[in-house]
Amino acid sequence: MHLDQRVSAFCKLGEKLRSLTPLEIHELASSANVKNGWFTESSVDSAFKGLGSMLEEDKLEHWVAKYNFDSEVPKIVGIIMAGNIPMVGFHDLLTVLMTGHFAAIKPSSDDQVLMQTLIDWIVEIEPKFKKSISIRDRLTEIDAVIATGSDNSSRYFEYYFRKIPKIIRKNRTSVAVLSGKETEEELTAFGKDIFTYFGLGCRNISKVYTPKGFDLKSIFPALEPFEEVIHHHKYRNNYDYYKSIYLVNKTPHLDTGFLLVTSTEELVSPVSNLFHQVYHNIEDLKQILDAEKDKIQCTAGVGRIPLGTTQQPDLWDYADNVDTMDFLLALK
Repeated sequence: MHLDQRVSAFCKLGEKLRSLTPLEIHELASSANVKNGWFTESSVDSAFKGLGSMLEEDKLEHWVAKYNFDSEVPKIVGIIMAGNIPMVGFHDLLTVLMTGHFAAIKPSSDDQVLMQTLIDWIVEIEPKFKKSISIRDRLTEIDAVIATGSDNSSRYFEYYFRKIPKIIRKNRTSVAVLSGKETEEELTAFGKDIFTYFGLGCRNISKVYTPKGFDLKSIFPALEPFEEVIHHHKYRNNYDYYKSIYLVNKTPHLDTGFLLVTSTEELVSPVSNLFHQVYHNIEDLKQILDAEKDKIQCTAGVGRIPLGTTQQPDLWDYADNVDTMDFLLALK
């Protein structure tokens, strides 16, 4: 299959995703929610909209134009997918297929329904892909692997796949930097970065850095549109648990009624929590962020990507800043 055929197929998939009706979203979300209680209709809708935007023709053509596809030698590439947010493993599947390789997929048990749906759709659009995709319980006899997991599972992956080319992803999170000059609209957009997918994604903001003297309570009114998250039972359980811990341990914290904010140098906050740290000047901030750079997926706010866009990555915004396309095209 030629590159232009592959690009065309994913363009058509993007058109399909952008044309999904509310009823179709509802039915897909209902099926996915049975396997994963975090996959609400709102979350699934956000994920489909994000993929639909990603798979626009001009973006796909701009993306592939950066690479040399002249010497394609198909390899079997294993993909171990995460399931923390809906269809999070799709980009790896897209890159493997776009580079002409064979995708041997081990989907997360938490995201089987939606990933299988996407696979069915792309095969329906371009039947030639049927010979390029298989779902496996075990990844043996593969030439390379892309594995996404936790810090603990990454050590197992590193050892198990030690003899083949690999991309092994670990835990990452995202942060925001505020200046104190943000508008209410920007702060509400900041709420999207915190609450989309209930904060479960590596591109969700788990920590915010603010200048000395900044009043954290000043951002709370802009976050009120997201208070409905507290009605989700899993989120509510997290909120109640950590609130109890803070009260018992007399840990200083702020409470919006749906989000707990604590000041700490720790980076990764649990669901229903936002961590906070003060920076004194730009040089101080740079040192703080440089020290955590291997754990930060993206940074939003002052001089970084705009607030409200962390969950809207482009095709070339690679996880862990590792160019998956380069990796796949370099396989011998």
